[in-house]
Amino acid sequence: MRDALLGEAHLDWDLATAATPSQVRKLFRRTIPVGIEFGTIGVLDRDHRMHEVTTFRRDVKTDGRHAVVEFGASLDEDLARRDFTINAIAYDPIDHRVHDPFGGQLDLTRRVVRAVGEAEARMREDRLRALRAIRFAARFGFDIEQDTWHAIVGSAPFLTRLSPERVKQELEKTMEQVRTPSTAFARWRDAGAFAAVVPTLGQVSDETLRAVDALPRPGLPGRPLRKTLRLAALFSEADGKQTERALRDLRFSNQEIANVSALVDRWTRYGPNLSAVLSGGALPDDAELRRLAAGVGRLRVAAFVRLSAARWSAAGAVPPSLVRRLHRRMITMAFREPIELADLAVDGDDLRSAGIATGPALGRILHALLQVVIEDPAVNTREGLLEIARNLGRSSETA
Repeated sequence: MRDALLGEAHLDWDLATAATPSQVRKLFRRTIPVGIEFGTIGVLDRDHRMHEVTTFRRDVKTDGRHAVVEFGASLDEDLARRDFTINAIAYDPIDHRVHDPFGGQLDLTRRVVRAVGEAEARMREDRLRALRAIRFAARFGFDIEQDTWHAIVGSAPFLTRLSPERVKQELEKTMEQVRTPSTAFARWRDAGAFAAVVPTLGQVSDETLRAVDALPRPGLPGRPLRKTLRLAALFSEADGKQTERALRDLRFSNQEIANVSALVDRWTRYGPNLSAVLSGGALPDDAELRRLAAGVGRLRVAAFVRLSAARWSAAGAVPPSLVRRLHRRMITMAFREPIELADLAVDGDDLRSAGIATGPALGRILHALLQVVIEDPAVNTREGLLEIARNLGRSSETA
């Protein structure tokens, strides 16, 4: 109802009824007991879409996350257990009547998120509401009513009761639903939520949060890199190891952890020096760019430049035109010039055939050849590299 009143594309409708779960199952031919203990039945329509229908209910007790409910409540009692007034508005499709006992429509007009009833009590009932309030406010550009904000701050130390999966879900929803997530994450920080549930981000700076805003929103099918980039920007003040631990604690997948922590690692290792060079208004020379591409890794170059561009945009440090030139040059070098061992015109078998013994020295020579080629790709020929390798081999024997 909230999104419809705001003229937003609504994500879903919550259907509520005085009918008990057993009555709902008798009324409809195809149902699924998706949360029957909480009064929710999934009803499949003729197009096989599921609609969740929940019985009016009241809370009997709660542990700060899960509630024990009982049925037989009135609509007003059901709405009274909701989190915020803007989410406690009902619509009767038969009488075409809006039922709004807590002033949710007025709060929509005022553009404010306000708890239903006593704010501290609502937060004690479900600690996740603190993070939801922040997300709703950021998503719609609303303020948070003063008592509700104080209750969020008071609730922050207790957010450790939330499961890591729930915290991860709120992070992801904020990334996907909020156009400028810095507004939400600044409130996470200022309320003490980050310090409680993601300590690595407890003192995250405004500049880093603006870098998240500079990247496109994730959520579109086939665009998984968007999520990776926004997460990498959020953690870009940390190092790769700290990021890896934080994401593991939040139960991200192994692939997500590897991708995000690798990007953060590359930024912390190469970003500051690159920023310093670009602040002079010119690109590094070709050899330096090839070394950078080799250090970042061929398949991570594009993501690295995009993360760097977001950081520079947030800091106002590097002109966009220079960033575009850097992107074009690095992509060209990464995929057309030799920057990895596999790009060399020789391999281990060639070196062994040239008389270089198998062992650690052979590996060191291969890496030395790569550095020579990165400096000057023109020497990447079989004959030239074998000659250099023989010289290196003789030097190591006499050392």
